[in-house]
Amino acid sequence: MAGESSLAARGETFFLNLRFMLIVTVFAGNAIEPLIGTLSGMHSLYLWIFSFHMPLFVLVTGYFAGKSLTGAAGRKVLLQIGLQYLIFQTLYSALDVSVFRVSNIHHSFFAPYLLLWFLASHACWRLLMLGMGRWSKAAQIIFAVTAGVAVGYLQLDGVWFSISRTFVYLPFFVIGYHFSFEALARIYTKTVKIAAAAASVLLLLILGMLGSKLPLGWLYGSMTYMQLDAPEWYAGVYRLGMYGLQLAASLAFLGWVPYRLSRMTDWGRRTLYVFLLHGFVVRLAAVSGIYTYLDNAAGASALLLCAVSFTVLLAQPAVKRVLHPLVEPSVDWMITLQRAALRRSL
Repeated sequence: MAGESSLAARGETFFLNLRFMLIVTVFAGNAIEPLIGTLSGMHSLYLWIFSFHMPLFVLVTGYFAGKSLTGAAGRKVLLQIGLQYLIFQTLYSALDVSVFRVSNIHHSFFAPYLLLWFLASHACWRLLMLGMGRWSKAAQIIFAVTAGVAVGYLQLDGVWFSISRTFVYLPFFVIGYHFSFEALARIYTKTVKIAAAAASVLLLLILGMLGSKLPLGWLYGSMTYMQLDAPEWYAGVYRLGMYGLQLAASLAFLGWVPYRLSRMTDWGRRTLYVFLLHGFVVRLAAVSGIYTYLDNAAGASALLLCAVSFTVLLAQPAVKRVLHPLVEPSVDWMITLQRAALRRSL
């Protein structure tokens, strides 16, 4: 029992470290996006980040969802996701209209605002996992991959309801839900981790040389095959190839993740705050005109340093103390209302 407890603790430490490292790449990727058209180095880094960061983030989300998928805990998480979505969809949209003056964005509760697609999809992944609860692991993965390929054939804008990304990334959520840290620790010895990290660097170099031939839309997961200029009946094969690339990139990046407990582990407990708040920082930078002065190697390096620094800052306990009611709003009142309504109906 002590051994199992120790292994579980090591697994949580590993995935909290991974979660923080991933939120750094999320912030950095969004921060450098305005520079990828003019700086080839930033374009390569952007491609490298998008080859693994969302698949792994979804996998980590699936891993932690295993503790709170069903029962009262599962219902509470779903209610909180819904409330977070309503709050931040309203805030981001209102600021876009009143302060940032951003155009060409769907302002609708049925079209998640940029980064908020993850909240909408997270709720759907949980519901889908509940629906697949009695299936075997193999059946769940086969369905998830099939759905991820099939959704690209739908003749609709994949942004609405986040339907495209929900199914494109569903396989990674299912894998994360069933992920075995014990197996990972057994395979990822020190030597393997070094090799994996080296492979991750090699992938960065390869994407730097060949990246211009890889349409970014395939890495976003938000577009149909028609929108990606792939109307062929066999376009789904391209998505299967993309799954292969993302899986390989993800496995390689895991080589960078430490097993040991550190300050980064604690920061990893508050990545939700970074995720939901960093969009305000990125949007403010974009409308401020500062990117005019960052269109060079020194400016890009300073931008990446700022992204890392802001990630650490937003993951601090003080930020949670101040913004907890906004980022993690209480849903106890909703549960109380549900119970009262249920009692009245009986």
